[in-house]
Amino acid sequence: MDGYFLSVNINSFISEPLTHDFMRKAILISSLVAAVCGLLSSFLTLKGWALMGDAVSHAVMPGVVVAYALGVPFSLGAFIFGVGSVALIGFIKQKSRVKEDTVIGLVFTGFFALGIVLVSKIKSNIDLMHILFGSPLGISLSDIQQTIFISILVVLLLSIFRKDLMLYCFDPRHAKTVGINVGFLHYLLLTCLSLAAVVGLQTVGIVLVVAMLITPGATAYLLTDKFDRLSLISVLSSIVSSVLGIYLSYWFDIETGGSIVLVQTFIFLFAFLFAPRYGIFKFKKLLSSK
Repeated sequence: MDGYFLSVNINSFISEPLTHDFMRKAILISSLVAAVCGLLSSFLTLKGWALMGDAVSHAVMPGVVVAYALGVPFSLGAFIFGVGSVALIGFIKQKSRVKEDTVIGLVFTGFFALGIVLVSKIKSNIDLMHILFGSPLGISLSDIQQTIFISILVVLLLSIFRKDLMLYCFDPRHAKTVGINVGFLHYLLLTCLSLAAVVGLQTVGIVLVVAMLITPGATAYLLTDKFDRLSLISVLSSIVSSVLGIYLSYWFDIETGGSIVLVQTFIFLFAFLFAPRYGIFKFKKLLSSK
């Protein structure tokens, strides 16, 4: 009897949200964005670009506000400012003795502060909370179309240059030695990062998009040493966390973007503790057996 009620509750937990059109749209678009961010996350983890992902995700904020003021799509303004922030980071790094991590911190906080100031000065109906934390439950048809187009573009770029990017992220010196254009791959990866930040803006917002770009890859990195498996695990964990996060936000009436990222974090902590080779408890078990 208890098993019957449990199955009924599980079925209700899964099926009831799907009766709403906005929930179906949110789950589908969030899964697509999660897949893109998860795939890119595997490259960023291998490259060690967590700070760069943070910088680009925050730097797009003034682009959103300027795009609204000019009457152009948010994605265009966000992309331009994302790429611009990367170019500025490279310029300052080349022209000064300041280290790269410091330059990244300076640029992304400066761009983020500029966005907040613009929001306060430009009269608009832009919801700052929507920009910061996203709103997949209220995504418009035009935003869905833009997200699908950008997502497909990023996946195609990463797939076409996959082998070269993998070598570049793992060992850029060796990639350059064998004749690969590492400069092109550098800016290609940064372009994909800017595009992914734009699509992530729709689901979890500026503040939390960095988690979608970093956490899935970090989780997969604890579970496997092979890049193909790492990419697959990263994508799957990202999709699962997005879907489960949306369900939890529906049933417990909590903020959707935060819910998605919290689920991602719990998955990472589980891998951190129980990963077969690199988990903490596995490590302790090996020590005790000696």
